[in-house]
Amino acid sequence: MELRGMTVVTGMVQLALGLTGVSGFALGRSGPLVLAPLLCILGFSIYRNAALLCSDHWGMAALAIVLLVILSQHLHSFLRLSVFPLCRKLCVLLSVMLTWGVCAALVKWGHVHLTSIAQILSTERVLNDTFIRSMNTMNSSNILSSNHIVPWLYFPLPASALPLLSGKSIAAGVAGGLSASVSSTAVYVVAARLLKAPVPPAHACNRGLCVDGLGSLITGLMGAPVGLCSSVPNACVIGLNQSGSRSTVQLAGVFLFILGVSPQLAQILCSVPLAIHGAVLCVTYTIAIATGITYFQHADVDSGRNIFNIGFTMFMSLALPRWFTLHSGFIQTGSPSVDVLLQSLLTLPVFFVGVLAFFLELTVSGTLSERGLLRRQGTNKIQSLADQQQGYSHSPDSVYDPPPLFIKLLELRGLRTVPFCACRTPNVEVVTVTVPEMSNLLGERDAGVNIT
Repeated sequence: MELRGMTVVTGMVQLALGLTGVSGFALGRSGPLVLAPLLCILGFSIYRNAALLCSDHWGMAALAIVLLVILSQHLHSFLRLSVFPLCRKLCVLLSVMLTWGVCAALVKWGHVHLTSIAQILSTERVLNDTFIRSMNTMNSSNILSSNHIVPWLYFPLPASALPLLSGKSIAAGVAGGLSASVSSTAVYVVAARLLKAPVPPAHACNRGLCVDGLGSLITGLMGAPVGLCSSVPNACVIGLNQSGSRSTVQLAGVFLFILGVSPQLAQILCSVPLAIHGAVLCVTYTIAIATGITYFQHADVDSGRNIFNIGFTMFMSLALPRWFTLHSGFIQTGSPSVDVLLQSLLTLPVFFVGVLAFFLELTVSGTLSERGLLRRQGTNKIQSLADQQQGYSHSPDSVYDPPPLFIKLLELRGLRTVPFCACRTPNVEVVTVTVPEMSNLLGERDAGVNIT
């Protein structure tokens, strides 16, 4: 119940940050020296978990990694066929399927023992059923059986009880919402960079966070113990298959909906060994790190200011969360809710690096060229060199405009200001400039014609 309450609070925080435009405002003032450490730490923060998953069977994990590298990077070197683009677009799926098939064959023959999510859930279910049998004194027909049949189609219903909003669940939800918002913003930047598109404008970022918040609210009310956040591996797959579009995301959403209403298909996917999950994380999160490194080229990396900011931010974002994780009892303010909030925030490297990089970027003095920024000609607007050098000197609003139906929805009179004012595309003001000299020349030319 408390986990569901935490999920609901996480969604409320994400929704609030999206509706008020706080996240888009911060992203619009984040230059290359803020985005680079954020994306690098976003990738480095998962290496322990990825190694733990791969340790279930390093051989299968290595096989999946080798297949991913070959299908996405080396296949075009020795295969000049029209099938190569398709193999590259499906490199992750093909690698997982091939490795999964090898694992299934080896497990059937008894050569290896692999752990999957389905096995973990099955073990926990058996333990719970054993506990129920030992404690229940009622009729045995009321006892749950561990060998129940999973249906092919089952539409999930809302949970019978409301989530429990205790002090600890609210504190953990606030920390989770802030961290998920920073992580989602970083995922937007990664996807845009890999697609060679400009950094998302404020209104696009705000809309994304609103959708994440609504998703977390729904999952919490439906009974799920976790919230919704933009997926780093899904965005980084764009760097491997070199393809990405809005229709791809929509099609993925349809597949996820099918999996959500089919427990049998979901159970089949849960049978993928943990080593394969670790291999996919090892490959995809490296794309986030590399994308962050590319932002360093737009700033003056030889500047003493930038050297200190980059080194201090990245080191502290890895060292301090690790220390607070090992010393969980260090924070004792006397209020359990405040302790949970501070402990949750200080053990999240992504939130730590986002706040620290943004603070140092705004407080440590430096020129625009040092920070990888420039001022647009004739205006006071600051633009990132990362967008200018890729040819995006124009407004990115046209790239991130929502579908026409959604635009009409946001243009309704009741929704123009509250609550979706930060999610609407700003109106472009057309300025007409009158040049007196041209008018004079035109008058003189007309006068000359009349004279002759």
